[in-house]
Amino acid sequence: MPVTVLLVDDEPLVRAGLRAVLEAQPDIEVVGEAADGAAVIPLVRRLRPDVVAMDVRMPLMDGIEATRALLRSVADPPKILVVTTFENDEYVYEALRAGADGFLLKRARPAEIVHAVRLVAEGESLLFPASVRQLAADYGEGGASPAARAAMKRAALTEREADVLRLMSRGLSNAEIAARLVVGTETVKSHVSSVLAKLGARDRTQAVIAAYESGFVAPG
Repeated sequence: MPVTVLLVDDEPLVRAGLRAVLEAQPDIEVVGEAADGAAVIPLVRRLRPDVVAMDVRMPLMDGIEATRALLRSVADPPKILVVTTFENDEYVYEALRAGADGFLLKRARPAEIVHAVRLVAEGESLLFPASVRQLAADYGEGGASPAARAAMKRAALTEREADVLRLMSRGLSNAEIAARLVVGTETVKSHVSSVLAKLGARDRTQAVIAAYESGFVAPG
């Protein structure tokens, strides 16, 4: 089955460019387009895409609010890939905090666009870990959030789960974590699922942001 994608951007040329790049791949299908975040929820309910590629800045409803609304309103929501002009953008970090699974630069090369969609759809690795770390250093609370620290304490991660979270924060995939810890991939998947459940995180991106915000992992 192909990875299905919904494109959301107020610039028709951007949507056309992304569609051309993605539909050139045999395993990716663009199932719809929208010009604003306000149209996302009804389209997601009707089309059930695997991934929403969504501009972070739009005139009526931006990607941050659209992400929040989508995750509040839709059961089993798709992965969300925010699309941005600038990498070091507070809007991007706020979108990730709101629940987006990763971000993509509009100037990215075709191969990078395809890789980002596939990686976010699979959900077994962190997209652009160094950039997420830099965003957390620039715009996160860096362990200064009492709520984030309290949530991490309540999670009561085991020693092995803590190791897994640290390696997730460095961008390692499940297979790479398994090799590093000398355990099976299925064991790592079990640990990742436990970490997400304990932190109340939608996916590994939100778990990593929780690690940065609580000071469990230093973003610098």
